[in-house]
Amino acid sequence: MTSEDFTAWIGRTEQVEDDISPAQAASAAAMLEPPPPLPVKGSALPPLWHWFYFLPRAPQSQLGVDGHPQRGGFIPPIPYPRRMFAGARIRFHHPLIIGQPARREGVIRNVTLKSGRSGPLAFVTVGYGIYQEGTLCIEEEQDIVYREPGAAVPAPVPIDLPPPPEGAWVRTVMPDTRLLFRFSALTFNAHRIHYDRPYARHEEGYPGLVVHGPLTAVMLMELVRHNTDRPIVGFSFRSQAPLFDLAPFRLIARPNGDRVELEAQGPDGTTALSAVAELGES
Repeated sequence: MTSEDFTAWIGRTEQVEDDISPAQAASAAAMLEPPPPLPVKGSALPPLWHWFYFLPRAPQSQLGVDGHPQRGGFIPPIPYPRRMFAGARIRFHHPLIIGQPARREGVIRNVTLKSGRSGPLAFVTVGYGIYQEGTLCIEEEQDIVYREPGAAVPAPVPIDLPPPPEGAWVRTVMPDTRLLFRFSALTFNAHRIHYDRPYARHEEGYPGLVVHGPLTAVMLMELVRHNTDRPIVGFSFRSQAPLFDLAPFRLIARPNGDRVELEAQGPDGTTALSAVAELGES
């Protein structure tokens, strides 16, 4: 297979509309428990909460064995079964307003096939623009990676993590099944690695349920949002290793001028996800 097999998908577009329902924002708030004031109709949607909208609503008959929608419409029909939301780059131009209709325009920007340590990989880059009342509010570019099944992933061996840097904002998260279920429900994500333990272990080779990468990114964003009054104008992240529901993990934010360096550390000290938040003027 060559990248030319998927050149027809480059430039393919889709358009999705959503009313930015207050009920969905209230459900997200119940899961994340942000400090008051809570988001309500007419208020600004917190950054990254747009991931709770514009959801893929594939019919049940069009889900794959793993729970993902079958490919071949907007997303190219890459045959590799394992899928990962590997990273994103986001600009927040204007906040989305809860309760007002919005439109998300997507485009496939690139499809690249490579060979990695675990075998062949396919990288799909997707660009999104989210508009409200004709105004571009959010620009996002996502990296989706597809790969063949690999060797079983061993469970992390917990260690005593070193003290966080002085001045860092820190939170420890216990990713239990209730949290993973709620995030799957909020994002209409049926990928079985997040809620079906026998499938995750025996079919995909994970030692436990996998914590959603976007959930970790949202929690890092919430850590920033709770500790500064400055607006967040940009955010980027890269997934590096999986987290599981087997032990707590640690979130660390290191403010540095107009940037906040972010990291999610697994119980073994491994960096699972790294990110940067960019701050605007108050």
